[in-house]
Amino acid sequence: MMINPYAGSPFSYVAEPAAAPYSIVELMPGARNLVEYVGLRAGERVLLLMEHTVDPVVVQAIAAAAAYRDADVRILSVAPFSPGGWDREAPLEIEAAAFRESDVVISGTWWGEVHTAPLFFDQIASRSARFLSLHMTATAGALLTGGRLPTEVFYALLGRALRQLSGARSIRVISERGTDVTFSGLTFESNPGGALRPGDWRPFPYGGANFWPTDTEGVLVIEDCTVTGVPEEPVRVTLEGNLVRKIEGGAAAEQLRRYAPGGYYMRHALFGLNPKVRVSGGTQFEREKHAGAFYCGLDGLTDGVPVTTGPGFAHCDCQVDRPTVLVDDEVFVERGRLLMLDEPEIREVAAAFGPPEVILDDNPVMILPRRYTGAPKSVSGVGRSSP
Repeated sequence: MMINPYAGSPFSYVAEPAAAPYSIVELMPGARNLVEYVGLRAGERVLLLMEHTVDPVVVQAIAAAAAYRDADVRILSVAPFSPGGWDREAPLEIEAAAFRESDVVISGTWWGEVHTAPLFFDQIASRSARFLSLHMTATAGALLTGGRLPTEVFYALLGRALRQLSGARSIRVISERGTDVTFSGLTFESNPGGALRPGDWRPFPYGGANFWPTDTEGVLVIEDCTVTGVPEEPVRVTLEGNLVRKIEGGAAAEQLRRYAPGGYYMRHALFGLNPKVRVSGGTQFEREKHAGAFYCGLDGLTDGVPVTTGPGFAHCDCQVDRPTVLVDDEVFVERGRLLMLDEPEIREVAAAFGPPEVILDDNPVMILPRRYTGAPKSVSGVGRSSP
């Protein structure tokens, strides 16, 4: 039996604990950071696209933060989405129509648009809406932890990470469970900085540096993934030339092979940068954003070849919680510790919000106190007014 102390098998929001009604008070700092990240303006049409099983307290916290900005807020409760195009014939005309009429979409889904053609990235980019995604993170726990990190601190971490990562020739990821995989031919997502722009898609809580390799070599040992959850025994995925050549490891390996019988390729990967995102108790798409975590997305081949221009049907995200990462042989993450958290330039940005050792502490059990969650300190020590 493989035991992962950091995660359980993902299911849906229906399995997540509900928050007490009065806890909305504690969710507001995260909800405030959410609407600031979107760049929400008065009078904008905001669609909260929420699955039926999302905690109503979470929905109300986000709606209240948007209403405080004098936005025109609409809440659409929808059936849960299926992963990887499993139910690709599902009718989504109402969801797509509401999306078309919105200035901002805040999506609280478990799988959602990354697995769904009408709401896929190409559809988002072709429209004027700004799309914020809470994949597996429309929870009280996510707002209370990762959502509290000030946006400016995340931008500083992302900018610093991209300066080191985007020029790399190769990146090697190693784990104590046996992962040893090297990526090359790297393209990193640019750092836009500031609020979302029309056609943008971004996740929340904010948390990572995303990239696309052209070559991947080595072995990935899955700790948690879309298809299997936490496997009962180790699942080893062998990659050569950016293609999956072999999948080994009992029943979970067979489930993974059956999910994409035509085979897989490595589509993208991400390094987590948010020190306040949960590991223990967090869902996969939450844990991936924790500072020092790593995940990668395998996509099903189409007629034996990679197709990157459309939805990733049979897309499978794979998690490695506490890796060691080498960027051109220089240590970037050491056994799950993101080393840049100790760098002076990052600590200087954090100091505008409170003690850097508190803001940047990567033990998310120590929740960031409300007074350090998003309002820079003035000379008098009092921050700006915010909801």
